[in-house]
Amino acid sequence: MPNVALTWQAAALLGAACFAVATLAERFAPERRAFFFKIASFGREVGIILGLYALWQLAGSFSLGQTDEAVKRGQWVWDHERAWHFPSEVALQKQILGHPFLVQACNIYYATMHFGMLLAVLLWLFIRHRDAYRRTRTLIVLTTSACLLVALVPVSPPRLIRVGMVDTAAAYGQSVYANAQLGADQYSAMPSVHVAWAFLVAVAVIGATCSKWRWLILVHTAITVYVVVVTANHFWLDGVVAVALLGISLAIQVVSRRLVRHRGQLARRPIDERPDAELESVDAN
Repeated sequence: MPNVALTWQAAALLGAACFAVATLAERFAPERRAFFFKIASFGREVGIILGLYALWQLAGSFSLGQTDEAVKRGQWVWDHERAWHFPSEVALQKQILGHPFLVQACNIYYATMHFGMLLAVLLWLFIRHRDAYRRTRTLIVLTTSACLLVALVPVSPPRLIRVGMVDTAAAYGQSVYANAQLGADQYSAMPSVHVAWAFLVAVAVIGATCSKWRWLILVHTAITVYVVVVTANHFWLDGVVAVALLGISLAIQVVSRRLVRHRGQLARRPIDERPDAELESVDAN
């Protein structure tokens, strides 16, 4: 499978172009028509997402260690999963190895759907639920940044160490790394950004609407967790750490929003109703 992903340079240039077009559309809109402002708003958001993607691609090429250290850490993850009685990734993968169509479908899903579903959900939120879109965009920034920081310490995926798992993408000629040398990005298994984004879009969709169909997004989440394991790209713990980082990012977002809302409410209150501590601060200034 050819690697159709944008390079960080291409993503950065496209992002800058989107910002430029958005600025021009907003500044020179005929009679400041709403249509052009919608184009500008959309272009600016596309630029932000492409900028994040460029950062993700660039960060994947950096590492704070060597590949031999990454292999040792991968083996450590495997050994501790066994000690903690995690289900065996090898046993799960063996169930599909005799079914070529299913294996190839998992490879394609792994290579395309993590970013594809994220973009689809963001587009839907931008069009239908603008407030939820803004919250989701911020959550993506927080979660992805946290994942990239942890990934600076290289950890090998199961497909690159001897734990009895098959590199299914390589076996069927579907690997996006087929024409590339082993690099830092291939040793960034911990945490799994695929899993982080899969749970993130579920949080976004379920929180944005009351439709009974919103729960179907969990199918994508479950499939993502399954394919990252059976394709030997991630351990269970890679996903566990990713979900933990998502939870921390979500907590930071919720607390910060409450603090901002609380300060806004205090600012709108009459002076004689404000807390003494705030009055003392005002007097001191």
